[in-house]
Amino acid sequence: MISHVPNQAAAERLGTFNAAATRLAAAFWPGPLTLVVPCRDMAAVCDLARAGLETVALRVPAHPAALVFLDTVGRPVVGPSANRSGHISPTTAQHVMDDLAGRIDGVLDAGPTTVGVESTIVDCSGAVPTLLRPGGIARGAIEQIFGHPLADAAGGDEAHPAAPGRLASHYAPNAKVRLEAQEVRPGEALLTFAGAMPPGADEASTVLDLSPAGDVLEAAAGLYAALRTLDATGASGIAVVPLPRDGLGEAIADRLGRAAAPRPKDIPA
Repeated sequence: MISHVPNQAAAERLGTFNAAATRLAAAFWPGPLTLVVPCRDMAAVCDLARAGLETVALRVPAHPAALVFLDTVGRPVVGPSANRSGHISPTTAQHVMDDLAGRIDGVLDAGPTTVGVESTIVDCSGAVPTLLRPGGIARGAIEQIFGHPLADAAGGDEAHPAAPGRLASHYAPNAKVRLEAQEVRPGEALLTFAGAMPPGADEASTVLDLSPAGDVLEAAAGLYAALRTLDATGASGIAVVPLPRDGLGEAIADRLGRAAAPRPKDIPA
C-alpha cells in the first residue's frame, strides 16, 4: 500500500532515494506519482503496509487539504482507495459513502478529485526505473525526465500483484463492460468520447461522453464518476467506444481493461 507524507524531506526519512527517484520527486511532487524505494525506517511503516517487502511506496499528494492533514498527523498515512475491493474507485465523498457507509467513522470532504485516476507508480528500488502502474502522470512526461523509454514491469503473480490496482479484475461496475464497441447492443448504456455515436447509440439506455472536446485529461477526471453513473441506471452492460491511448489515455485504457476483465465469479473452475 502507498504511504502518504507531506513533503519530500519526510519521504526521504522513510526511504532511500537514488538519483532516479530524486529526479522524479523533484519533477512531479507534490502530485499523482508514487515512488517505490528501499525502506529506510522499517519501524515507521509496518510490514502489512509494505506487504512484507524491503521497499516502501511513497507519495506526496498535491491537494492542500491532504497536505494539511498529513502535516497535522505528523506520520505517514497509508491510503488505499476508499471503496469496496475491486469496485469502481471513488472520486467524491459521496462515492465513498455509497460504498462504505456504516463501516467508517467519517470522510474528509475537500471536493471531487481533479485527476480522477490513481497515481502513477514507478519502482526506483533497482538499477532501472520501472513502470508498475500507469496513472495521473503520463509515461511520456516521465520519459522526458530520463531521456529514454521507461521499463515495464514483467508479468507478476496474480495473487500477489506488485502494485495496488493490478488485479486482472478491478475498478469494476456491476454491469459488464464491453470495450472497443463499434455498436450499442440492446440494454446497454454507452460511454463515448469526443461525440462518437456508433450505430445503436440512439437506443442506448443512457449516454455519457467522457469529453465532448476530445480531451483525455477531462476523460480521466470523469472516468470513475461516469462508470458509477451508468452502472446506477441498471443497464445490462456498458459499451465503451475506442479511446485514445496516448498521454493519460494509457491509464484510462488500463482501468477500463480491468473493469472489463472476467470477474473471479465469472471464470469457470
